[in-house]
Amino acid sequence: MMKKLQNLGRALMLPVAVLPAAAILAGIGNWILGLTDGNVVGTFFLTAGTSILNNLGILFAVGIAIGLSKDKHGAAGLSGLVGFLVVSTLISTDSVAGLQGIDPESVNPAFAQNENVFIGIISGIISAMMYNRFSGVKLPDALAFFSGKRLAPIMSAAAMVVMAGVLYLVWPIVYSWLVSFGTAISNLEAFGAGLYGFFNRLLIPTGLHHALNSVFWFDVAGINDIGKFLAGEGTKGITGMYQAGFFPIMMFGLPAAALAMYHTAKTKRKKQAASLMLAAAFAAFFTGVTEPLEFSFMFLAPALYVVHALLTGLSLFIAALFHWTSGFGFSAGFVDYTLSFTNPIANQPYMLIVQGLVFAVIYYFLFRFLIVKFNLKTPGREDETEEEASDNDQASGDDKFTVMAAKIYEGLGGDENVDSVDYCTTRLRVEVNDMDKVDQDKIKSTGVPGINIVGKQSIQVIVGTSVQFVADEVNKIRGKK
Repeated sequence: MMKKLQNLGRALMLPVAVLPAAAILAGIGNWILGLTDGNVVGTFFLTAGTSILNNLGILFAVGIAIGLSKDKHGAAGLSGLVGFLVVSTLISTDSVAGLQGIDPESVNPAFAQNENVFIGIISGIISAMMYNRFSGVKLPDALAFFSGKRLAPIMSAAAMVVMAGVLYLVWPIVYSWLVSFGTAISNLEAFGAGLYGFFNRLLIPTGLHHALNSVFWFDVAGINDIGKFLAGEGTKGITGMYQAGFFPIMMFGLPAAALAMYHTAKTKRKKQAASLMLAAAFAAFFTGVTEPLEFSFMFLAPALYVVHALLTGLSLFIAALFHWTSGFGFSAGFVDYTLSFTNPIANQPYMLIVQGLVFAVIYYFLFRFLIVKFNLKTPGREDETEEEASDNDQASGDDKFTVMAAKIYEGLGGDENVDSVDYCTTRLRVEVNDMDKVDQDKIKSTGVPGINIVGKQSIQVIVGTSVQFVADEVNKIRGKK
């Protein structure tokens, strides 16, 4: 199970890499609009950023489907998109209203959350499974057009129809239960705020945190924390209590966690970890968009994510206990923190900076200790795949590809045996005239991770991410003959 979670975490890196830029664009736009209401430039930036942030479900469905597919083919991404569109449409408010024969306004509000990250993750996983299972299937001649990779999106659509039926029954029950749970803990004051913070983070990967948010942030149970704070209404020191504790976490705690993950990354992966952690940490601090950072370790090290959820709950409890309050309209980043100072409901918001600095120290040393102590596979510490190991073991310089390509080509049987050469993300795809003339030992002696014979005349040489350069050299050799 842990290996599967880590594979999922690795697959998430593709869509997660897009999010920091989107978060920063949205943060800049939000800041400009906070200073000058109705500013065209601010609206432009905010819309550009939220166009991505509001469609995380689609990004995750496509990215995960590609990342978990056996050959990282674009058809897997198409399967993920098809699967997501099917399930999100089938359980949308309008569709459910039609199925139940009622007005859309009467539909359970759970179905308004039909395009969240959880739906995207499920769509991506199932679509990748369908692609891996059916992309090589050959149908009878009458249906041959739909064989292979064309069959994968069709099977994904069928599988997600079944999943939509399951969600149609389960989703409103879970959603309603969470709303009831949130309403119950709202009477526990500071302790209730802490519980809310813990479950808010814990539910992020499912998308069901929106159910809890609706209780505390909006007017489901009469709290309406965001609305009252932005309107300057309510009780000073109380209004904003379900928002304030997020500022120390998003502005200080998570960036410190990013620093800990960078410092504990493997030496040869530090540059890669640094680029992701820096962008994600800045997005969290500046805008309060934490998904790029949280999803980077959520599945790679789930125990560490639970620690993060506990610390978030502790932060909300402390802020609510001492009545240090602030609020946001977008999220708990520097932009909204700065803008909140003009609100008369804000109560000692500068103390959130002090609290944040303390939490930064806690996050850094606790994350660093746990990562090293339990060898957690945070970004930059993942186990290498065979393909990555092959790339890292090869010598540097362009000559290595020339030498490697020549030996592989000779092992394939040379001009007399090689009919065509193509490549995908990590593999040389070769058609040969006679498989018996292929010298697998000679090919393997180049250090490639493996060889896959997929037909009487089709063979794949697994090279790794540098396959393009090897393929180019092979084609140069063929061109000279």
